[in-house]
Parts: sequence; structure tokens; C-alpha cells
Amino acid sequence: MNYKEVSKEILEAIGGKENVAAAAHCATRLRLALHDEDKVDQAKLDEMDAVKGTYSTGGQYQIIIGAGTVNEVYKEFSKLTGLTEMSTKDVKDAGSKKMNPLQRFVKMLSDIFVPIIPAIVAGGLLMGINNLLTAPDLFIAGQSIVEANPGFADLAALINTFANAAFVFLPILIGFSATQRFGGNPYLGATLGMLMVHPDLLNGWGYGGALVSGEIQVWNILGFEIEKIGYQGTVLPVLVASFILAKIETYLRKVIPSALDNILTPLLTIFITGILTFTVVGPITRATGNLLTDGLIFLYDGTGFIGGAIFGLLYAPIVITGMHHSFIAVETQLLSDISKTGGSFIFVIAAMSNIAQGAATLAVTFITNDKKTKGTASAAGISALLGISEPAMFGVNLKLRYPFIGAIIGSGVASAFVTFFKVKAIALGAAGLPGIISIKTDTIIFYIIGMAISFAVAFIATFSLANRTDKKVAALSRKEAA
Repeated sequence: MNYKEVSKEILEAIGGKENVAAAAHCATRLRLALHDEDKVDQAKLDEMDAVKGTYSTGGQYQIIIGAGTVNEVYKEFSKLTGLTEMSTKDVKDAGSKKMNPLQRFVKMLSDIFVPIIPAIVAGGLLMGINNLLTAPDLFIAGQSIVEANPGFADLAALINTFANAAFVFLPILIGFSATQRFGGNPYLGATLGMLMVHPDLLNGWGYGGALVSGEIQVWNILGFEIEKIGYQGTVLPVLVASFILAKIETYLRKVIPSALDNILTPLLTIFITGILTFTVVGPITRATGNLLTDGLIFLYDGTGFIGGAIFGLLYAPIVITGMHHSFIAVETQLLSDISKTGGSFIFVIAAMSNIAQGAATLAVTFITNDKKTKGTASAAGISALLGISEPAMFGVNLKLRYPFIGAIIGSGVASAFVTFFKVKAIALGAAGLPGIISIKTDTIIFYIIGMAISFAVAFIATFSLANRTDKKVAALSRKEAA
């Protein structure tokens, strides 16, 4: 491949270097922030063999090129544009200027939670391994692996400790990430998180029982009582507290003399934010978070498979808007209190959607005669089955339309099935074939059946819609000829 020539053609197709505000690349894509996306010659990009697909999301115009190749193309592209040493964050920042308030809010949540996902995934998957060891009837009739082999008991206990750590101390992770995103010192944010899970406080998961029994201890300060309650596993309280901390710190740095800044600013920031957290922010946001969680569980339990079908139909369109990033915060809350929620149903619906997108894309490889489309569809389809659906969705299905319709039909049917059997995830991970390990052990078989349904329905629906499309085109052609 002539990387210089490819870069030149891409640059011409997107409106020239004057139209490029920022440029970077990830593992497979050029990520561009363009001044005016209307100047893009989409047809020219589609004709290029090097371009596997394109899509626009979150203020970014992304061109799928492929692993390894994109690095070389970007080198030449950066020379032509003069935009060197730019990161994906630079592109996000440039693209966010074109977002509406709702899109910026979703991006904010994504910026906070995406960096901590590896820790949550690790903890969740370890929890899955522990369940494999302790779940009865999974491998041995009437017994778990630990019961049949007591020598594994301490190993299971060790894994369980490792698995719970990220959720018990979740406010520390969120405090660090959120405070950094809001412009404050992330280490002060982490300290705030530590305050919220301090061992001297009542464990957050025992709050309900202690409230009923009247065993909640308090700090009595000049006649004013502050409940000594921890916030283990919570999301909303530490998000709001981190925002307040960042704003207080920023204000104090402006008004406190520089000679005293390093002493007074951290002291006052932590003290003021801590007081506000335990007196106002914590109690209100805890109640709000519980209401939101209870509401989601009520909708899931109350609407049953019909609600699951609707969510499955809508999930891919939601991904197009980028709103699915806001689900990360909700899933984190669901997973942090599994004893109450049972896990995350959102992950399972996402998996059904990804499998359906992959199946529809793979169906295209049997339908189309275009070699470039076949190559793109085969690679993108496998990627979607493994949990990354954007190349399939934006590179193939949305362009041809009928595969996208076939995919959401498959997703809707499969989502109704897994919702009927209450399939939930106990960990975040790859929402697709590898997601099996993230599923509650007693519903794994239904998850597998759900994936099979999603694949089969989407694949067949795509073939059916393709035939109808071909017949419609043929009929129109005969009409025009007559």
C-alpha cells in the first residue's frame, strides 16, 4: 500500500487540511475532528480500498482502516496536515465543542468511567471465577467444586476477596477519575473516596438493616448529629461530591495567597467537602441513587420480556447517538450491589445487540458480490461477535440499511428471551461471545441460547430483507424501462 497516496486521497475526500481541526488514531481508526462534515465526499471514501468504513459520533469523524495500517497512514496524514503529536483526547476535546449539552453530559460520564472499567472488569470476572468454584450443580451434581474438593475453599475465598476490592472501594476509583475530569486534584478526589469508605463508618451495604434496628451511630457536634455511614459501592454520591470538591479547590486556589496555597487549599478542600458530603450530598444522592436503581429494577421486572424486546430493538439506535456510554454509570451501580439487583441486564441486552449486528454483517458476505464489501463485512462481523460492533454497524449495516433492520429484529427477539429468563451479568466485559464468563452461572445456558437466537434471527432476517430489496429494485427498474 502506498500510504502517502492513501493519506492524500483521504485528505482530499474530507475537504482538505483546512477542514481538519484535530487528528489522531486508535488501534484501527483515524479519529478526526472536522470543521464541517458536510464537506466530506463520502462516495470517494467508500470507493477507496484502504477504507473499511466510516462513521461520525460524538463530534468525531472516524475512518476505519485496520490494525497496523492505520499507524502508517496517520504518519503520512499528519505530515500533510501539519497536525503532529496529537492524542485521541485532543480530538475528543475538539469534537466536544460541536456537541449539544446532552452529548457533553454523556461524554463527561464516559470520560469518568472508561478509565476505571479495567478495574471493574477484573473484579467482576474474578467474581465470575469464584462463582464457577462455588456454584452447586454447575459441574458436579448436587455439589460445587469447592464442596467436592475442600482444598479449593481457601482459593475461592482468596479470589472472592480480590473480586470484591474494586466494588468495596469503588468511591476511591470514581473520586480520582471524576475529580480529574472536573479539573481538580485527582489525589484529593481519591482521598475523598477514602473518607466515604473509611472502616470507622457503618458499612454502606448494612445501612438498611441498621436503619430498621436503630443502630446507626452518629457524630454529635455542638448538638448537631451527623450519621456515620459509609458509601461502599455507591456511584452518585461520590460523583456529586467530586464535582463539589473540584469547584471548591479551584475557588480556593484563586483566593488563598500562593505562600499558603499548598497548606490551606488541600486542608480546607477536604474538610469543607467532607462536611458537605456527610451532611447534605451523601444522604440526598444515596436516596436518589437508590430510587434510580429501584426504578430500573421495577421496569425490568414489571415490563418483562416486552420491555426487554423494546430495549433490544432500541439498543443499536442508542449506540448510534453515543448515549450508550451513559449506561456505564448505571451498570456500575447495578454491579456494585448485586445482592440487591442480581446483576446487570444492560450488559446482556448489549451482547444480544452485538451478536445480531455481527450476524447481519456476516450475512452480507453471502449476499453481496462486491469484494471490498465482503472483506470489510467478514472482519467487522467477527469483531461484533467478540463484542465490538461499531465497525459492523457503521461500516456495513447502516450503509446498506437492510442488514441494520435485520440486526435490530434479531436483537429484539433475543433480548425478549433473555429477559424472560432473567439473565444478568455479574461483571463488565466483552458483550458478545466472550461475555459468557460474565454471566450468572445459573443462567449461562440461557445466555448461550439467547446468542444463538440473536444470530439466527438476524442472519435470516437480513437474507429475507435483501431478497425483498432486490425484488423491489428489479420492479422499479422494469417500471422505469416500461
